[in-house]
This record gives sequence, C-alpha cells and structure tokens, in this order.
Amino acid sequence: MKKELDYFKVENLYGGSQDWFTDLMMKFGGCAAIAACESCMYFDLHHGTNLYPYGKNGFNKKDYLDFGKMMKPYLHPRLFGISRLEMYIEGFGRYLQEHGEQRVHMKPLHGDREGTEARSALKTQIDQNLLVPCLLLKHRNPEFKDYVWHWFLLTGYEEAKDNFMVKAVTYGNWKWFNFDRLWDTGYERKGGLILYQMQ
Repeated sequence: MKKELDYFKVENLYGGSQDWFTDLMMKFGGCAAIAACESCMYFDLHHGTNLYPYGKNGFNKKDYLDFGKMMKPYLHPRLFGISRLEMYIEGFGRYLQEHGEQRVHMKPLHGDREGTEARSALKTQIDQNLLVPCLLLKHRNPEFKDYVWHWFLLTGYEEAKDNFMVKAVTYGNWKWFNFDRLWDTGYERKGGLILYQMQ
C-alpha cells in the first residue's frame, strides 16, 4: 500500500528550500521554522486554514523567504537548535494562537517510543492527509548524515510486507527511507514526530 500527500511546489522545487535564505541563522539553523512554514502552506491548501499571509499570490520564492522571516521569532534558530519536540509545539503553537487558528493542535511522539507505535501513528496521520514534522538528532547510520540535527517533513509512506518506507522532504527535495532504520538512531537522546490534529 502506498500513500503520498498532494504537496506543493515553489519555484519548481518540492516545497521551498532552506538554501534560499541569505540570513545565515535561517540558512543553517532555520529548519524548524521552515517545517512550520510549509505546514501552514499545506494546511491552507488542503484544510482550509488561513495561515500563509501571501496565499492570494500563489507560492513564490520571495513570499516564501518573507514568510520564513515572519516565522523566525516563533522558532528562532539558536546554539543547540530546536532540539526537543516541545520547543516546536510551544513556538508554532504561539504562531497559531496569535493568528487565530484554533483547529490545528499538536502532540509529541518521542523517539524513545517503539517503532511499531511510531509507524502506526505516522500511517494514521498520512491517511488523514496530515503531514508529519520529524526531528532527527544524532544517527549512527551514515545513510542519514544529511538529516542529523534537523527538522524535516514526512509526506508519504509505502508498505510492503516487512518493508515500511517514508517520504522525507527537505531543501526542496524528497527521498524515500526505510522507517525502521530512520527510527533506530542508535543513540539514547532522540527526537521524534509531531502529530498534528485538525479539529
């Protein structure tokens, strides 16, 4: 079984790109803010919210960068990053509250939970047409070297027998990963998933 969310493009990229930012704090540490920005853009497209202030213009690079600047104070880059799920929930939650959005709620699923639980939660989210922010801290598998200490979005899954793949989106691109390998970081300190709820 395979399910992919109907995502969006900005300047022919799959979503936008963190590399576009000239603000070095956003370019190198703005991944949580960008995950929140793209969540807003997706919610506006598919769930009828009004969180992206440039919606009437479609999606373009200039507006994307301006939106990143707008989100930065809520999830501002810092020395050790947005390194806990609760930091994302608190920061993005303030943006939602201050912009009058009461339908979007969040809860954490920490990386120390069993992989089967995380897989089930992820499937439920995607089946409900909700994308999933993922925080990956350290990882022993070099396959994930470009995703360590990073927030990115999961926008699809494919399940076949014992193989469960997820579609990871970041920097305007996507890549499929085996979820069990992604989840099993090999380190005690872990990230996890943000589970959106649309009420």
